[in-house]
Amino acid sequence: MAERDWRIFKEDFNIMCKGGRIPNPIRNWDESDLPNDLKEIINRVGYKEPTPIQRQAIPIGLQNRDIIGVAQTGSGKTAAFLLPLLKWIQSLPKIERMEDADSGPYAIILSPTRELAQQIEEETVKFALDLNIRTVAVIGGLSREEQGFKLRQGCEIVIATPGRLIDVLENRYLVLVQCTYVVMDEADKMLNMGFEPDVQKILSYLPASNLKPDNEDAEDSEVLMKNYSSKKKYRQTVMFTATMPPAVERLAKNYLRRPAVVYIGSAGKPAEKTEQIVYMVSDNEKRKKLVSILNSRLDPPIIIFVNQKKGVDVLAKSLEKMGFNATTLHGGKGQEQREFALASLKNGSKDILVATDVAGRGIDIKDVSLVINYDMAKSIEDYTHRIGRTGRAGKTGVAISFLTKDDSFVFYDLKQCLINSPVSHCPPELANHPEAQHKPGLVVQKKRKDETIFLS
Repeated sequence: MAERDWRIFKEDFNIMCKGGRIPNPIRNWDESDLPNDLKEIINRVGYKEPTPIQRQAIPIGLQNRDIIGVAQTGSGKTAAFLLPLLKWIQSLPKIERMEDADSGPYAIILSPTRELAQQIEEETVKFALDLNIRTVAVIGGLSREEQGFKLRQGCEIVIATPGRLIDVLENRYLVLVQCTYVVMDEADKMLNMGFEPDVQKILSYLPASNLKPDNEDAEDSEVLMKNYSSKKKYRQTVMFTATMPPAVERLAKNYLRRPAVVYIGSAGKPAEKTEQIVYMVSDNEKRKKLVSILNSRLDPPIIIFVNQKKGVDVLAKSLEKMGFNATTLHGGKGQEQREFALASLKNGSKDILVATDVAGRGIDIKDVSLVINYDMAKSIEDYTHRIGRTGRAGKTGVAISFLTKDDSFVFYDLKQCLINSPVSHCPPELANHPEAQHKPGLVVQKKRKDETIFLS
C-alpha cells in the first residue's frame, strides 16, 4: 500500500502514533510476523481480527521498541504486549531446574490490582501453556511462602502487584538479573493508587547493563534487534494506560527510551458506543431511583459503583431484601471472597455486582449491559474507567450516573464527556448549572460588560 493508503487505514481504526521510524500496522494476523504455533493459538482462542491497539503495538513490540499504548479499557491491550513477549521467550532456553530460578524470570508484568493481575494471568496461560512457558502470579491475599515456592520452581513470566513484588524481592524469593521485558499495565491507575515509589524501586532491581542507549539508536530496529534471541537483548519497557496524566508522562520519561506512542481514538475519552445518562437527584432519592431502573432494565450482568466499602455492603443487602440477586466487591474483602464475587457475576449465578473502584479498572466481565454510578466517581478519570466496564469489544452499553449537589467538582468535566459523546445527551439541569460552566478552582471575574476572564 502507498503512504496515503496507510494513512487512511490508520484513520479507519483511529490509530495515531508519535515517535520516529514506526512500522506500519498489521492488516491481519498473517502479516504479524508471529510464529505459526502462536498464530494457531490465536485462531483457537477466537481472535479473528486484531484490535486497533494490537494492529499497531504488535509490530512495534516485535522490533524491541519501548511503547506507550494509550487506549480505552476492553481494547485488547493484554494481547498487544503479550504476543511479542511470547515470541521472544520462545527463542530462549526454558528455566527448568530449581537452581535456575536464582537468575529470575525473563519478564515482569506489573498491575495495580490483584483482580487485573489474575485476569492477565488467565489470558497469558491461554497462550503460554501450549508453548511450555510458565507464569507465576505474585499478588497480595495469597501465601507469600507458596508464591516463593512456585518462583523457585522456575518460571519465565512473573505477573505481579507492586507491593507484593517488592516483598518477594526484599526477601530474596526472586531476583531480576535476567529480566529484559517490563510491562506496566494500567499505569495511570498504578500511579493514582500511590505506587510510583514502588514501581521505581522495582525497576532499580533490574540490571542497568541491558538499558537501551538514550539516542536515535533506540528507534533503530536493526540496532535494537541485535542479540534479540538471547538473554542479552536490550531491555524493552512497555506501558499501557487509558489516560495520560502528568505523572504517567514523568514515569515514561524516566524509564522508557525513545518510546513509540500509540493512541487509539481519543485518550481518556469514554467509549463512543456507551450511552451516558445522568440524573440530578438528592441523596434521599437515590435508592428509589435505582430500584426503578433495575425493575425496568434488569439485563444482567450489571455493575453498581459505590464510593465507600460500608456503602457497598449496605446497598447490596438492601437489594437482596428486595429480591435482587447481588454480590459485592471491595478492598475489605479477602482474596477468595473477591474471586468468588467475580466468578458469580461471570457465570450468571449473580445478576448485580455492587463494588467500589476496585472493579473500575482492567477487570473484563463480558457483556455488562449497564453500569450505574450510585455514587459519582471522585474524578473524571475514575468515571471513564467505571463506564468502560460496559460497551466493550465493539458492543454497545449504557452508563447511568446519579449526581447530587456534592458532586459539583466533576460537573464541568462530565458535561464535556456528554457533549462529546455521539450517543449521549447532556440534561439541561447539568448543562446550565453554574458549576458546569468552568473547571473547578477557576474564579470567574467580570472585567467589563463584554469580557470574562478566568483566573486560577
